[in-house]
Amino acid sequence: MAFSDIFETVIPSPSIFLLVLAVLFTVYVVITTYNRRIPAKAPPAVSGDFPLTGAIQFWTRRWDWFQQMRGHSPSGNFSFHAGPNTLVALSGERGRRIFYENKDLNFNEGYAVLFGSSPQAKEHVKDEKPKDLEEHDNHFSRRLTYLLRNENFRKKLPTLLSDVQDGIEAIRNDPSGRTNPFESIYRIVFKLTIRMVAAEEIAEDPKHFEACLKYFEMIDESATAAAVMFPKVPSPAIIKRTYAGARLFMMMENFVKKRAQSDEKRDDALQYMLDQGDRMFKILTFVVGALFAGLLNSGINAAWVLCYLATSPEWLAKAQEEVRTTAAKYARDPNAPLRHQLADIPLEAWESEFPVVDLCLKDSIRLNLLGTAFRKNTGGREIPIGNGEVIPPNAFVTYATGDIHLNPESYPNPEKWDPARYLPERAEDKKAVHGFVGWGVARHPCLGMRFAKLEQNIITAYFLASFDFQLEDKNGNKLIEAPKVNLNGHSAHKPKVPQILRVFPKDK
Repeated sequence: MAFSDIFETVIPSPSIFLLVLAVLFTVYVVITTYNRRIPAKAPPAVSGDFPLTGAIQFWTRRWDWFQQMRGHSPSGNFSFHAGPNTLVALSGERGRRIFYENKDLNFNEGYAVLFGSSPQAKEHVKDEKPKDLEEHDNHFSRRLTYLLRNENFRKKLPTLLSDVQDGIEAIRNDPSGRTNPFESIYRIVFKLTIRMVAAEEIAEDPKHFEACLKYFEMIDESATAAAVMFPKVPSPAIIKRTYAGARLFMMMENFVKKRAQSDEKRDDALQYMLDQGDRMFKILTFVVGALFAGLLNSGINAAWVLCYLATSPEWLAKAQEEVRTTAAKYARDPNAPLRHQLADIPLEAWESEFPVVDLCLKDSIRLNLLGTAFRKNTGGREIPIGNGEVIPPNAFVTYATGDIHLNPESYPNPEKWDPARYLPERAEDKKAVHGFVGWGVARHPCLGMRFAKLEQNIITAYFLASFDFQLEDKNGNKLIEAPKVNLNGHSAHKPKVPQILRVFPKDK
C-alpha cells in the first residue's frame, strides 16, 4: 500500500472532517439550549433568544428592544438569556417595586456578572480568603459610609475647592478658548473622587493621575457583550480589562508598601483603611469599586449639565443668579471676582443652597441613567411577580430605567431636558411609586449621593462664576439645542460626537 493510501485511511478528507465538526457543534448547541431553557413558571421567553449568545438585541439596541418585548408580553415581564445567564425582565409599577424592594434580589451579584467591566480583585490579589469575599459587601458599605461622613467632608472641602479651581484655570488657560466638558470636567470629577476614596499619591502626582485615569477608562471600555456572554473566553475586552485591572491593583499595592517602609502617614482613604488593619484584598477591592461607583455617572452628568445650561437661557440665568446670591451671602470680600468669593462658602451652604443646580442635575440623571439595572435572586426560592409568574432561584433580574424615566404618563415629552419637572406644582417624579430611581430607592439608595451632589454644585458654581459660554459644533457654529441622548446606551457615557463649549472668561 502506498504511503498516500495509508495517509488517506488515517486522516479523513476535509469534507468529512468539517461534517464531523458540524455534527458535534450541533449536538453541543442542542444540549446547551436544553440545559438553559426558561423555567416553566418564569415569564415567557422572547423571540430571538439564540443559543449560546442569548438575545443579541439586548446589547445592540437595548431600550428599543425592551419596549418591544414588554409590549409583546401580557404581563409586561419577559425572560431571555445573556450568554449562559437566565434573566427575567420586570416592568411597570409592580415590577419596579419588586425589583427595588425584595430582600432576596442581590445587587452586587447581579452587577458582578452582567455589568461586565469592573475588574475582580481576586484576579490580581493573592492573599484573600473565602471569608473576605463573603464580607466584601458589608466592608464596602462601612468604609464608604465613614469616608463620606460630615467631618471628612468638612476637612476635605478646602482641598476639593482647590482641585476644582485648578481644573477651571486649566480651561481658562487653554489658548483655543474651547473645551470638551466630557474630557475637562470629567477629569475634575475623577480627581475629586480620588481625593475622597483613594490615595493622595494619585491626586497629587500627574504621572500617577494620568496612568490611573488611563487604566480606569480601559476597564470601562471593556464592558462588551462578548465579555458577558463568553466570560471564560480570552476576548480582547477581557484581556484589556485584566491588564488594566492588574495595573491599578499594582499601583495601589506599591503605595501601600512605600508607606509601610517609610512610616509615612497620609490623611486619605488609603491611610484610613491601613489604620483599620484592612488587608490588601479589602483595600484594593474597595478603591476600585468606589472609583466605578463614584465616576461613571457623576463625571458624565457634570458635563451634560453644562451642555444643557449652554442651550437653555432661562435655566442658565437662574443658575447664575443662584451662584451670585449664595457667594454674596458669605463672601468676606464682596469686591473680589465671583470665582474667588466661592472659597468662603461653608459646607452646609454648598449642600443646601443650590436648589437650581440640583434640579438641573436631576433631570440630566433621568435622561442619562441609561440601560438596565441588575439583581440576582439569591434567596433560594421562587419570587412571585404576579399573573402566576415567578423569578426562579439563581436567575438574574433586570429593570430598564427608561420604563419609568421615559414614561410619558409620568414625564410628558420625556426626551426633553426640563428641570421644572420637579418643582412642587408639577412634581412629575412623585406621580408613581419609585418615580425617580436615579439615586437608587428602597433597599439600595446611593451611598455616594451626598458627595455626588456636593461635587456637582461646586463644579457648576465655579464654571458659571468663571465663564460665559456657548455650545458649538466641531466647526465653531453655535448650537441652540443640546444633542439628543442615545437612549440605547447601557450606562451614562460620553457622546460619540464631541461636545464643545466656547468659553469667555469673566474678570469679575
